Amino acid sequence: MKYILVTGGVISGIGKGVIASSVGTILKSCGLHVTSIKIDPYINIDAGTFSPYEHGEVFVLDDGGEVDLDLGNYERFLDICLTKDNNLTTGKIYQSMPSVENSVVPHITDAIQEWVMRQALIPVDEDGVEPQVCVIELGGTVGDIESMPFIEAFRQFQFKVKRENFCNIHVSLVPQPSSTGEQKTKPTQNSVRELRGLGLSPDLVVCRCSNPLDTSVKEKISMFCHVEPEQVICVHDVSSIYRVPLLLEEQGVVDYFLRRLDLPVERQSRRMLMKWKEMADRYDRLLETCCIALVGKYTKFSDSYASVIKALEHSALAINHKLEIKYIDSTDLEPSTLQEEPVRYHEAWQKLCSAHGVLVPGGFGVRGTEGKIQAIAWARKQKKPFLGVCLGMQLAVVEFSRNVLGWQDANSTEFDPNTSHPVVIDMPEHNPGQMGGTMRLGKRRTLFQTKNSVMRKLYGDTDYLEERHRHRFEVNPVLKKCLEEQGLKFVGQDVGGERMEIVELEDHPFFVGVQYHPEFLSRPIKPSPPYFGLLLASVGRLPHYLQKGCRLSPRAFSGYFCAAHGLPRHGGQVPLCSIWVPGSHLDTYSDRSGSSSPDSEITELKFPSINHD
Repeated sequence: MKYILVTGGVISGIGKGVIASSVGTILKSCGLHVTSIKIDPYINIDAGTFSPYEHGEVFVLDDGGEVDLDLGNYERFLDICLTKDNNLTTGKIYQSMPSVENSVVPHITDAIQEWVMRQALIPVDEDGVEPQVCVIELGGTVGDIESMPFIEAFRQFQFKVKRENFCNIHVSLVPQPSSTGEQKTKPTQNSVRELRGLGLSPDLVVCRCSNPLDTSVKEKISMFCHVEPEQVICVHDVSSIYRVPLLLEEQGVVDYFLRRLDLPVERQSRRMLMKWKEMADRYDRLLETCCIALVGKYTKFSDSYASVIKALEHSALAINHKLEIKYIDSTDLEPSTLQEEPVRYHEAWQKLCSAHGVLVPGGFGVRGTEGKIQAIAWARKQKKPFLGVCLGMQLAVVEFSRNVLGWQDANSTEFDPNTSHPVVIDMPEHNPGQMGGTMRLGKRRTLFQTKNSVMRKLYGDTDYLEERHRHRFEVNPVLKKCLEEQGLKFVGQDVGGERMEIVELEDHPFFVGVQYHPEFLSRPIKPSPPYFGLLLASVGRLPHYLQKGCRLSPRAFSGYFCAAHGLPRHGGQVPLCSIWVPGSHLDTYSDRSGSSSPDSEITELKFPSINHD
């Protein structure tokens, strides 16, 4: 087993997650099996109760683990399926220790090393093969007091596994003040000096900067950070994260790893990531734009909706459109804002009205819910494509109940426990009012109830689907008949037939709500069907697409590919490593996928581009 530790310095949020994912990607494209571990030095057991404003979104895994959003990056980049134990926290380490006398050294540090070595061997690919390389990201910055036990653990770890099996990448900032325009190396020098003082010597120094590093700057960093010039890697700002693996490959990172870690692969030619370059170039050449209004309550911090944004980007790329997201704070759409801040109110509504489609993502708490309901009502009445996810679906049912069924006080018991029309209720198996450990989490199966469903067609006309959930409230099943009589159809339910999972509105171009979070399983080469449908409807191509039998649907193609190659279908899906369609609109070689590498041309099937319809 080879271990690659990624640390960061100077500032947090410097891009360690993308660097770690990109390193894993270029190694996986060499034919290696790669896994990832994210270490978060906080005391919490998981990320379930974190504020989206502080830490970004909570990413949910198949096993129900609520983890850091970087694990979403790993899954998308590497096309793997991680577990909650791939996210290691200080709280988990303390919880795993027996209730006897313990010391940070050696007990805590030994527990950290054992956890890493144990988890690195867990298969994460569809084929179940044991990984050969483990990329470990240590959250925070070097010098943080919370990180000290982990730094010490890896100081010891490098000698336990031997030098030829351990490598350290240090990501640092090279600022370029506008006043001088000169790239400053002192922050990086200090960061590396501090890391070396703690017992870890970086093998690669990855410099995050706004512009490419000058040769003189590289040489200066090399001199003062005790590395060769070729071990100083520049990752400057680029138009798309699809280009980050290309930057690393161009600077010889692959060759360095092959030598440094004695990896069991032959050296690849520069064509290794050619499909990545083609995808990145096509991304930059897109001319047409699709505008989506994202109506939420955490819109000031885009990481709060990281997976949602990626799912939209995947779908936009699939239909050959640039994506423009209009972030709208749902409170700005409420009548109270008109009285207090009329300018904000009118600006928000102007954004909403100018969008091609409307998306209301998940969330918690009463703040902003009335604004979301206003946006949903507008989308329903104006026949604008709409997608509601989790809370967005629940509020779509609330809006329909109020304005179509005439139940003016219809609400969720989460917001109004005393409402006379509780259209959304807490699930009986969970404890009402308790915030931690009470949600329905992880991958669940949803059964389609009818063949006449837009969502069923988008999923490849399969009988069921499997998506990830994160909620503690559900649509009241008692009211299903009343709602369906007025045209709001519940086309997808759970296996028990009691929980409403997918809702569609009749006589509307695209009005869909899903109780699950489809964004967590979206991939660039396999866009999430609900988001894909929203984008298609927003550019006016959904009807023709459905008439063609969803021939270019990501999941429909999965079914075709399975039938043609004798592969098993999993809820209408095929393992991502088996899908690659050169020449089609799905030839969007994944920035996240190593198993769908450009070297592994599976098939030469040709489909017409959706642009030619």
